[in-house]
Amino acid sequence: MSESWIVGINPVEGALSNDAERVREVLVEQGQRNARVQALAEQAKALKIPVHHRPRDQLDKLAGEARHQGVVALYEPPPMAHEGDLAKLMERDGANTLVLVLDGVTDPHNLGACLRSAAAAGVTAVIVPKDRAVGLTPVVRRASAGGADRVPLIAVTNLARTLRELKDAGVWITGLAGDTDTSIYGVDFKGPVALVLGSEGEGMRRLTRELCDFVAKIPMPGTMESLNVSVATGVVLFEALRQRSANR
Repeated sequence: MSESWIVGINPVEGALSNDAERVREVLVEQGQRNARVQALAEQAKALKIPVHHRPRDQLDKLAGEARHQGVVALYEPPPMAHEGDLAKLMERDGANTLVLVLDGVTDPHNLGACLRSAAAAGVTAVIVPKDRAVGLTPVVRRASAGGADRVPLIAVTNLARTLRELKDAGVWITGLAGDTDTSIYGVDFKGPVALVLGSEGEGMRRLTRELCDFVAKIPMPGTMESLNVSVATGVVLFEALRQRSANR
């Protein structure tokens, strides 16, 4: 992936603190007096990363629709993981393998939030289809708040084939859907597990659902019928984490 601009105080702070060797330069708005922005500039200088002061309109252009808060950084992302890396990642995690599969998430903010939750939960890998889904864009990276650099994101050519490979490797697959009587609190998430969530509007595709070992829902006694996919991801990931932690 080519270099891209990281925008805003928290994303730039995360890059400098966790992946400074990939930060090529930092641009600070001229006349910026925010103490956190000034601290970031000093941190970058201490790391021998070039810091330049530029007019606000130049930062506005680089940030696009995002709010830059007076600071942006030019960042060289690490290479994305490939389909062939999945087996090695699962071998590394063994019985603790926890895979998140997102079947057609198209909103970059949703994907970014899912990556943030996945990184927080110690997910082995996040799998997305190459087609009909958003990739690792600068907006996704910003929304992930550093999660995009902490959990492998693997874009696969054939999601159904990948699910079959997971099953062959001994991974139990649970998909989330609202039209089932099974609750996520009644599913055993211990051992090698994959959790599948569908797109924002249509949910899982038919073949994806058919390849799941279990289909479960998040119980919602309130008046809302569904959750945002990134919220649902956080709920089910941390239910799995709760069960797995209790088993240790």
